[in-house]
Formats: sequence, C-alpha cells, structure tokens
Amino acid sequence: MRMDINCDMGEGFGAYNMGDDEKIMGFVTSVNIACGWHAGDPVVMARTVRLAAQYGVAVGAHPGYPDLLGFGRRTMETFPGEVKNYVLYQVGALCGFLREHKMRLQHVKPHGALYNVAARDERTAGEVISAVKAYDPELILVAPAGSLCAEMAVSEGLRVVGEAFADRAYLADGQLAPRAMEGAVIHDPDAVRERVLSLATSGRLPAMEGGQIELEAGTLCIHGDTPGAWRLARTVLQALEEAGVEVAPMGTGNTTGN
Repeated sequence: MRMDINCDMGEGFGAYNMGDDEKIMGFVTSVNIACGWHAGDPVVMARTVRLAAQYGVAVGAHPGYPDLLGFGRRTMETFPGEVKNYVLYQVGALCGFLREHKMRLQHVKPHGALYNVAARDERTAGEVISAVKAYDPELILVAPAGSLCAEMAVSEGLRVVGEAFADRAYLADGQLAPRAMEGAVIHDPDAVRERVLSLATSGRLPAMEGGQIELEAGTLCIHGDTPGAWRLARTVLQALEEAGVEVAPMGTGNTTGN
C-alpha cells in the first residue's frame, strides 16, 4: 500500500506569518500552495516553492474563493463560469514560480469553502474539473474521498486522488464536521495517530455520532495553520511507516483513491 501526506502551505501574506512551513516540509510528500486569493502573496508563493524544491516535495495549487478576509472559508455566490476562471487564474500564477525551479505542477486541490462546495454541488464541481482539464488534463485533482466531485472527475477522465483528514473529525454521512463544532479540529497527536492507523489498516475512521465511516483515500491532509502542525505531520508519517505503508507523492505509482 502507498499513501501520500499533503499539507496546505504558503498561507501567510505581507507582514503576516501563518504556519511553520519549513518544519513541516520534512514530514510530508506533497504540498498545496495558496495562490494569493484566500492567502499567500507573490513573495510567500516564491518562498514556499523554493522550500518544496529544496526538500524534494511535490507541489500542488491550492486555489480558493477571492476571500482574503475570511481565509476562503466563506461560501460565495458566483455566476456561471466564474469558478473556472478563478481556478485557472490561480493555477497559472503558481506555475510561473514552478518554472523558475524547473518543477512541474503535480495536482490541484481547491481550498476551504470552494473545496466543500465542489464536493457536493454539480455546477461548482464541473467548473473546477473544466479548469483543471483546460490547464493540463494530466494533472491530479484532489477531492474528498467518495464525493460527487471525485466521481464527476473520474467520469471526465481526470486522475483523481481521494483525500482524508487526519486532524479533522467526520460526521456519520462522511462529511467533515463543521469547524464551529466542538472537537471538529483534532490537536492531540495520539488521537491523530490512532486515526491514521485505523485508516491505513481498515479504511475506516470514527464518526462523531458514533460508528465508523469508510474512506478510500490516497492522501492524508495536515492543515498547516493548525498550531503544532509539524508534530501532527511527524505523527502521521511515523504511524504510516509503522503500519507498513509506503509514503510517497500522490503522483507516484498507484497512490490514487476515490
């Protein structure tokens, strides 16, 4: 079995720092770099790409809604075609920095509200998929494991990697628990370790309401803005290795799952 560990990075901007990207880099195999709309700026994007090149970590674009104040976590009403253009614009911006380091974009993973809306809304999912295909049909699209977006992307011929979250709680319907719910974000490394081992060995995670949910995932996400995220990333890596899982970028071999 092979599994990728990804992390959202490059989320500071201007004089504001967020996350400890360099500490995390040594424990992940892929990074999702903010493209300047929900977070990040040209200086931060350049620095984060340089760090990824230094550590040999694969890079993905992390486009979101144009919502810097709300960190891209607020749903926005859009006209038809807007989301496609939002994604194309942000992916293109990141790829300029990748070219400087002779790196190739591995994947696209929508951020925050855009990720959640695309997971269940056909029009939004279709526009995200259309943008990825228009930019480079060989790119991987990262989507919630088992989501509408993942199913649509597979039917459109895209490479899809289903994602699960090591540091977020799930509801019984397979959706992420809203951040406003107590216990939705998991900070305890021991709890994260148990969840990773469960997913790696059984393909299941506990639901907040009780019982288990099944997730076919090829990548595990760590949120870079979570305090102590580098410790969580180290815990996830150690747990996967303990379970005999080969940890590698999602673009390597048969990492994909949906």
